Amino acid sequence: MPWLSSLLSHPAPALALLLAIGFLAQWLAWRVRVPAILPLLLLGLLLGPFTGLVDPDALLGELLFPAVSLSVAVILFEGSLGLRFAELDGIGHAVRRLSTYGALVALVGLAAAAHWLAGLSWPLSFLFGAITCVTGPTVVNPMLRVVRPNARLASLLRWEGIVIDPLGALLAVLVYEVIAAKQFPGEPLWVFALTLAGGTLIGLLAAWLLALALRRHFIPEYLQGYAALALMLATFTLSNALTRESGLLAVTAMGIALGNLRGIHIEPITRFKENLSILLVSLLFLILAARLSWPLPPGMLLGGLLVYLAAQFVVRPLSVWLSTLGSPLSVRERLLAAWISPRGIVAASISALFALQLQDSGVHGADRLVPLVFLLIIATVVVQSLTARQLARWLGVREPDPRGVLVFGADPVARALAQALHGQGVQVLVADDDWAGIRAARMAGLPTYFGNPTSRHASHHLDLTGLGRLLALSTQYERNALAAVHFRREFGRDRVLALRTVAREEGSERQRLAEPLMAPALFGEDMTHARLQELLDAGWKLKTTTLSDQYDWAQFQQAWGGRALALFVLTDKGQLRIAGDPAHTGPPAPGQTVTALVPPAAPAVPLQAGS
Repeated sequence: MPWLSSLLSHPAPALALLLAIGFLAQWLAWRVRVPAILPLLLLGLLLGPFTGLVDPDALLGELLFPAVSLSVAVILFEGSLGLRFAELDGIGHAVRRLSTYGALVALVGLAAAAHWLAGLSWPLSFLFGAITCVTGPTVVNPMLRVVRPNARLASLLRWEGIVIDPLGALLAVLVYEVIAAKQFPGEPLWVFALTLAGGTLIGLLAAWLLALALRRHFIPEYLQGYAALALMLATFTLSNALTRESGLLAVTAMGIALGNLRGIHIEPITRFKENLSILLVSLLFLILAARLSWPLPPGMLLGGLLVYLAAQFVVRPLSVWLSTLGSPLSVRERLLAAWISPRGIVAASISALFALQLQDSGVHGADRLVPLVFLLIIATVVVQSLTARQLARWLGVREPDPRGVLVFGADPVARALAQALHGQGVQVLVADDDWAGIRAARMAGLPTYFGNPTSRHASHHLDLTGLGRLLALSTQYERNALAAVHFRREFGRDRVLALRTVAREEGSERQRLAEPLMAPALFGEDMTHARLQELLDAGWKLKTTTLSDQYDWAQFQQAWGGRALALFVLTDKGQLRIAGDPAHTGPPAPGQTVTALVPPAAPAVPLQAGS
C-alpha cells in the first residue's frame, strides 16, 4: 500500500498510529492476561522489518536516541519510586547479591555463550553480556502483574529489575570504553568508579531538593508531577554531562530516596509518572522493535536460539542459585526466580546506541550486536510470558486469585456481613481502628487488621494477598470516601463499594462529597447503614441458600413474602456478585448461592418503599 507508506513517512500520522497501536497492544495484553511487552514487540516487528510501514530512524532522525534515553530515565524513575526498604526484610542480601556478583556471573556466562554459540568476537561478546545481564522494570513489572508470585518473591524480582538496570548500563559503558580504547588502561575502571559515585550523589541531592520544596509547600499539588518530571530530566542530563552515562543511576537513586522519605506526599507524582510510563513503554518497544533489520545476518537466528537456551537454562539458574544461598527463599521460589529474567528497554536502547557508535568506529561484527540482543529480548519475553504464570501455579508460589473482600469497619453491621461472606468460603479481612469492634471480630473467628487501612502503617503491614474488592462499611461517610479513593488504584474503580450513611433524598447536595470521591452504593442508594442496623435489630437475619431449577429466586421471594433483599450472590464458579455493583444486575440464577436479608416470622419493622 504505497499511499499508507507515504502517509506514515510524516511524523504526525506515524506517531498517532504508534500511539493507537500501543494502546491496542496494552488493551489486548490486559484482555488475554499476558505481559504487554509481548504484543508490543510483535506489533513493532510487524510495523518495521516485516512490512516496512514505519522507519523510526527516518521518522525521528537525530532525536531518536535522545528521546529513547530520556524515556528510559522516566521509566526507571517511576519504577524506583515504588521501592520500599521495608520490602527488603529477609531478601535484602539476595537483592544485593543478584545486583553485584550475580550480575557478574551472568555477564561472563552470556559473553561466553555469545562468543562460542553466536560467533561474536570476545570484546563484543563481553559488551553483549554487560548489556543483557540485566532484567528491567519495563518487562518485570507487567509480568509480575500477570504471574502474581507471592509478596517476597515479587519484591525480590522487582527490586532486582530496578537496581540492576542502571548498574548494567554502567557495566556496558565500562566494556564499551575498553573496546573503544582497544586496550585495557586504568582509565575505564576509574571512570566507572567516578560514574557510580557521581550519579548516586547527584540523584540524592535532587531528591533532597524536591523533598524540601514539597515539605515547605513551594509547589502546588497540581504542578508536583510536572515539577518532578522536569527536575528528574534535568538531573539525568546534568549527571550524564558531569560523569558519562551516570544519568540512569542518578534518577534511580533519586526515585528510591523520594519513595522512602517520611513526611512528604508523593501520590500526585507517582500517579502522573505511572500514566506517563505506560505511554513511553508502549512507544519505545514499538519503535525499537521496528528498527530491526530483516533478514538477519547469516547464522544469527540459530546463534540467537542457542544463546537464549544457555541464558535461560544455565546462566540465570547459576546466578540465582549463587545469589540466594542463605536466604529464606524456598527451593520453589528460587526456581521461579531463575525462570523469570526478561530483558527490556535498557538492553534494547543501549545496544542500539553502542552498535551505531562501534559501526562508525569500524569495529568488525558490530552489526550483529543489536539483532542478537533483540533475539534474546524476544525469546525471554515470549517464552516467559506464556509459561511463568503456569509455572508459578504449579510450584505453588502464586498468590491466590484476588476474589477476597476487604471490609472497612468492625461495628455489628460490618461484622454480620463479613461473617456471612466468611461462612460461604469467601476470603475476608476486617480492618478498623476501633479496638472493641476488632476484638469482637476476632472472637467471631474473622481475620482482622487493627488500624486504619489507609494509613502509612497499613501500606507496609496490611496483607492484601488474595483480596480484590473493598466494602466500605464505616459509619462515617468521609472515611468511607477516603478508603474508596485509596483502594481504587489497588483494586480498580469497579471493585470498590461503600454503604451509604445518608439516603439520597436525606442529604443536602451542598453537604455531599464531590462525585469523584463517591463509590457505587453498596446494596443500592436507598439502603443506609442506619437502616440495615435497624432491620437487624428488629430480627431480620442473613440467610444463605443455594438456588436450583426447583427452587429459584422467585420461589425464595415468595417464601418470605416478597420482602427478601439479595445482598451477595456466589456463582457456581466462585465469583462474588454484590447488590449495588453496576456490573452485576438482574436476579440470582439457579445454581448460584444467594445471601439475603430476610424478615422475621412476624416483622416488627415494615420495609420502607424502595428498600
